Amino acid sequence: MKGFNILLVLLFGIFSCQAQQQKQLRLSSDNQKVTFLGDSFELKDIKSSEEMMSLYKGMAVTDTLNITIKSKVNEVCKVKGCWMVIELPQGEQAMVRFKDYGFFMPNDIVDKSVVMNGLAFVEEMSVDDQRHYAKDAGKGEAEIAAIVAPKRTYSFEASGVVIPN
Repeated sequence: MKGFNILLVLLFGIFSCQAQQQKQLRLSSDNQKVTFLGDSFELKDIKSSEEMMSLYKGMAVTDTLNITIKSKVNEVCKVKGCWMVIELPQGEQAMVRFKDYGFFMPNDIVDKSVVMNGLAFVEEMSVDDQRHYAKDAGKGEAEIAAIVAPKRTYSFEASGVVIPN
C-alpha cells in the first residue's frame, strides 16, 4: 500500500509539473527564433495596435472579433503570468487573458512585441476584478483602494501567442 501511495504522488507530481505547450520555430522571412505558446496559428493578416484601437472604438460591449494582433507588452501578472496588458495608441491598453488558462506568459517579456491570435472584445470590468488585477500587478494598498467604479476596458482572449526569443 505504501508503494502504491508513493507511485500516486510521483504520477501526480509529473502531471502537475508538465511544462506549458511551447514550440520554438524560426521564421523564414528574417530567420528570427520565436516561441509559440498555446495553439499554433498562421502569421498572416496581423493587425497593428493602431488598427486594433480603431476596431475597439467601434465595438459595443457584446461584440467579439476573431483577430491576430501585434503589440508591445506593458505588464505581465507577477504571480504566474496568467494575464498581460498590451499597449494601444493614445495611452490606452488592452487586458489579455489566455484561453482556458491553457498557458501562461513568462515574466521577462515586458517591453517586447508579441503576436496574439484570439478574440478581441470590450467589457465593463467590475471594481472587484480591477482590484484583483491591481493586486496581482503589485500595486499599493492606496492605489487599490482608489478603485471605486466599473470601467469600460478593451480585452483579448488569446488562444495562441508568439514571443520573439
